[in-house]
Formats: sequence, structure tokens, C-alpha cells
Amino acid sequence: MLEKGWNPRLPYDTLKKDLVDIHPTARSFKIVLEKSIHHANRCMQDSFKYAKERWDKSHKPPYFKVEDLVLVSTLNLNNIKGPRKLKDSFAGPFMIKALN
Repeated sequence: MLEKGWNPRLPYDTLKKDLVDIHPTARSFKIVLEKSIHHANRCMQDSFKYAKERWDKSHKPPYFKVEDLVLVSTLNLNNIKGPRKLKDSFAGPFMIKALN
């Protein structure tokens, strides 16, 4: 559930800490669930941080300047008719006229 970004309402959410008549098993179950959710969140944050560091280390943003020639991928262009395997993978070259 945590890895999909869901925040479900679990039975331990309804247990109040200040109640005197909570069964000890329910209290210990709530503590175990809270610890496991906290641990899972911490592991996910560590994983996100590690993935970002690896990505940033090996990838650089593309650098384009005006009048560079570039190719455009035709992978998502649906207006080109014919069999897919006979289509060119890239269209171009196109010259960059301006940058935003």
C-alpha cells in the first residue's frame, strides 16, 4: 500500500491513546503497525534519495543552441501511415530556430 502512495485508514487509526479499556493485544498491534509503517516510509525515502543520486550522477541535461540540427523520434507520431517496422525511427534533421 505504501509503495503505491495510498494512505488507507487502518484499524489502529481508530484506537485512542488515552482510553483506559484498550486491550493490551490491540495496543501492541497498533504499536507494531506504527513502527512498520514508519520503517517503510523511511526505507522509501532512502530509496528515493539513492535513485536520485544515481540518476544525477550519470545523466546530464541536453544542451542545445540555436542553429543546431536535431532529430525527432517518430515513436509517438501516429500520423505516419504504413507498417510500423518500415517507418523511420527518427525524422529530421531539423534546425533549432529559437529556445524558450
